[in-house]
Amino acid sequence: MKYCAFLRGVNVKGTSMKMAEVCKVFADTGMHKISSVLATGNILFSSDLNVSELKEILEKSLSEYFNYKAFLFIKNEKEIIQIFENNPFAKSEDLHIYVFIGIENIEKTLFQEFENSDKTENEKAEIVGNTFYWQVPKGKTLDSSFGKILGKKSLKEKMTSRNLNTIEKIVKKF
Repeated sequence: MKYCAFLRGVNVKGTSMKMAEVCKVFADTGMHKISSVLATGNILFSSDLNVSELKEILEKSLSEYFNYKAFLFIKNEKEIIQIFENNPFAKSEDLHIYVFIGIENIEKTLFQEFENSDKTENEKAEIVGNTFYWQVPKGKTLDSSFGKILGKKSLKEKMTSRNLNTIEKIVKKF
């Protein structure tokens, strides 16, 4: 089956990784047809293992190789296409759209945090299926009240986010 692993915290705060090295770690653990999309930790690969086995093997191998606590979230090709197609927001030159990928029910936690945050103009959030989508004006991502919440240590192991443009690149590369 074809998958994409979304690594959290890649090339930020001193965690420097070359995608070629990340791909090598995937190859060394027995994954096939490995490639990366952008330098933000999006690794496409094939495997016959299930998601929970993959998560355990890959997090352990990445943690050992890069000497950091690796967190990754895995979706199969069909799930990623659905995430892209289910985007509830219209594309706009002035807005970013982010998709959150994480543990089961993280979308409910994120939506609650969003509801309790102060919003900027045109900042919106919606859950479609089990995916949380966030729209925010360009230039306001890190300044927004919700944007600051995303850095909470309590959420670190539970989710990661990607711009919808990144998801589109992943869909096209499949």
